[in-house]
Amino acid sequence: MNGGTCYRITSMDSLSCVCNDDFKGSRCEQFQLQSKITNVGEAGMIAAVVIITLLILLVLVFVIFYVRRMLKAKKQSQQNKQQPQYWKVKPRV
Repeated sequence: MNGGTCYRITSMDSLSCVCNDDFKGSRCEQFQLQSKITNVGEAGMIAAVVIITLLILLVLVFVIFYVRRMLKAKKQSQQNKQQPQYWKVKPRV
């Protein structure tokens, strides 16, 4: 049925069918949609690699942002130490 090849197994008094890729069942009577990913473990591995890569990139961006911010604050602090401090006095009215 549906392009499958069936054989009678005389010793077991039963019928066994070898189905095409698009069908399944004891008589190849059920249509089976083919998935593009044949190995579910492969899809999981790909998803895990993508997620880990994105997390690493996110952490890297955060570290770069934090280091640049710290360097900027350190530079600003050094500039403030080198320049004399003047206070503005408001005149009394």
